[in-house]
Amino acid sequence: MKAKLHTPFRSSPLMAALFLLSFALPALGADHKPLLEASPALLKLLSIAEVKPGEVAESLNLSARVELDQHRVARIGASVTGRITEIDAMLGQAVKKGERLALLNSTELGKAQSDYLKAASQVNLRRITVKRAERLLESGVISEAEFQERQSVLTEADVDLRAAADQLRVMGMRDADLQRIDKQRSIHSFSPVTASIDGVVIERNVAIGQVVQPADALYTVADLSQLWLVAEIPEQQAHWARQGDQAFAEVPALPGQEVSGKLIYVADMVDSDTRTVTVRMALANPQRLFKPQMLATLKISKPGSQSLIVPSQAVVRENDKDFVFVETAAARFELRPVRLGREEAQKRPLLEGLKAGEKIVVGGAFHLNNERLRSTLE
Repeated sequence: MKAKLHTPFRSSPLMAALFLLSFALPALGADHKPLLEASPALLKLLSIAEVKPGEVAESLNLSARVELDQHRVARIGASVTGRITEIDAMLGQAVKKGERLALLNSTELGKAQSDYLKAASQVNLRRITVKRAERLLESGVISEAEFQERQSVLTEADVDLRAAADQLRVMGMRDADLQRIDKQRSIHSFSPVTASIDGVVIERNVAIGQVVQPADALYTVADLSQLWLVAEIPEQQAHWARQGDQAFAEVPALPGQEVSGKLIYVADMVDSDTRTVTVRMALANPQRLFKPQMLATLKISKPGSQSLIVPSQAVVRENDKDFVFVETAAARFELRPVRLGREEAQKRPLLEGLKAGEKIVVGGAFHLNNERLRSTLE
C-alpha cells in the first residue's frame, strides 16, 4: 500500500500563503529592496515628509519612591532614666522646637540635683574659710602654707561643683534650671522630653507609666515640607546620573502633579546586592500633598543633540529590524532598512539608512505595509 504524501499547500490555501510569506519576509533585511506602487485611493491615506534634522532630548525613566529627608528628621528620647508621668504630643501633631512632648519622674535626676546642692554648699563653706584665713594670715596667726592648703580645698570643692553641674546639663537641664536650683535650694526630679526641631510627630513609642532610658527613641519628629525622591539606577546606566542634573517626577497617586528639581545625591558606590546606584532628588512639599513611601516615576533628562529625526509612526518593525517607506518616484515607494536610536517624545534619531531631504511616509505606513503584505501573498 502506497503512503500518501501530505504537504502544507494541500491542507489549506491560507496555510500555503503563510508558508510562502515566512520565506519572503526575512529577505527584507538583506539587499532586497521591494518597490511598491500605491493606488490613488491608498495615496489619500498617506502623509509624506522630508527627513530633517531636529533636537532629540535623551531621558531615563526610573521607578522611585518618596522618602523622608533624613536631614530633617529627629529621633527624640529621654535625657535621663525615669518613669513617664505625662504625655503631651500625639501622632500627627505639629510641634515646635523646644515644645514639651512628655514628662518623666527620675530618681536619678533627683540624686544628681542633690549632689549639685551639696557641692554648692561645700564651695560656699570653703569660700568663707578662705576669707577667714586671709585675715588670719594678715594678722600673722597662720602661716602661708596653711593658707594655701585652705585655698586648695576650695579649688577641689569648686571642681566638684562644676562636675555636678555638667552632669545635670547632660541630663537635660539648662543654666536657667541650675540658677533656679541655686535660688530655691530644692530638688525638682521631673524632666521634660522636648522636640529638637520644628515638625510633625510621625512616630510615638511611649505610654503612661513606662520606664524609659536615654537610649530609647520615644518620638520621631519630621519636617515634611521637604522630602526626598529616591531611585535606583542599574549599574550599566550609572553614567546617566550626575549631581545637579535636571530631573522630573510623576506620582501616580497625585495625577497632574508633575514636579521638577535637581539631583542632590548620586551614590559613589554600587550596591553589591542589587547592582544599582542610588540617586536622590529634592522634593518640595509645602502643602504636604506628597506622602513618604508613595511610589513615583523619576525621569532624568539630558540636553538634546541635533540629529536627523524619524517619527515613530513612520517605522515598520519586522523580524526585529526597523524599516521605513521611502518615496522614490510619484506613487512609488521602497521599503528600506534603517538603524534608529531610542524613542523619545514619539521621535527616533536616525543613525543609518537615510539622507537629509529624502521623502518618507510619516503617516499611513501601516496601510502601505498591509498592501505590501497582500501583494506578497498574491
